Amino acid sequence: MDAAELELLTSLEDRHWWYTERRAILARELRSLPGPGLAVDIGAAGGGNTRVLVQHGWQALPIEYSTTAAGVAKSRGLSVIRADARDLPVKSDSCGIVTAFDILEHIQEDYLAAAEIARVLRPGGTALIAVPCDMSLWSAHDEAVGHVRRYTRPELSALVEKGGLTIERLWSWNVLLRPLVAMRRKSSSGSDLDEVPPLVNRVLTSVIVAERYLPLKSAPGVSLMLRARKQLASNGRAHQRFGGERGQHLRRYLQADSAGCRCFV
Repeated sequence: MDAAELELLTSLEDRHWWYTERRAILARELRSLPGPGLAVDIGAAGGGNTRVLVQHGWQALPIEYSTTAAGVAKSRGLSVIRADARDLPVKSDSCGIVTAFDILEHIQEDYLAAAEIARVLRPGGTALIAVPCDMSLWSAHDEAVGHVRRYTRPELSALVEKGGLTIERLWSWNVLLRPLVAMRRKSSSGSDLDEVPPLVNRVLTSVIVAERYLPLKSAPGVSLMLRARKQLASNGRAHQRFGGERGQHLRRYLQADSAGCRCFV
């Protein structure tokens, strides 16, 4: 995502219906987790999700790759660290929660980021992940914001499980507005991220909030949300088939690649 798009994103995230409901989802998930500890927010941008983590008592570490977005986060008083999701500057087995909302789709080697999320989580720790779904929705918007892919449920599940985590829940989000999104993006020539008139923003907020109470989690949406956990083995240690360090995670993916999954290019 280029600097101009990131500047726009950080200027909108406090009031735009998309981001306000994402923060509400994060807050609900946090209330169901054990007591707070260290949290890593990958792709923190302007720090909206980081602030939610802090409000719920977590010691939040915002990580951002972009210089532009990191500068915005710092201007808002956050101690952001510039780093790559494929090589997190965080100790293994140290975090109670890792958030990665709309991050993996920007990374060619998404399996490296998934392995890093698993590495830094402590045994019993939770990952909360959001990605865009369904390549049939691919449009100029995806290209403008730097997406590499959109995911299917099996693709996201395989990515997270091969990284070393156990999926607890996987659900669709932004289901009711999918027809509108699909129609708009058929004719789009660039990013559809933009300022929304206040009245329209309130209407869209009402629609997306209604999804909380409707049985739509399995229906096709615009995004996929996932909650996964780093399991404990019977001896009390983290259960990982090939060990806990990043080199072992990478070997796991190399082995998967030889079976025809992904490969290093």
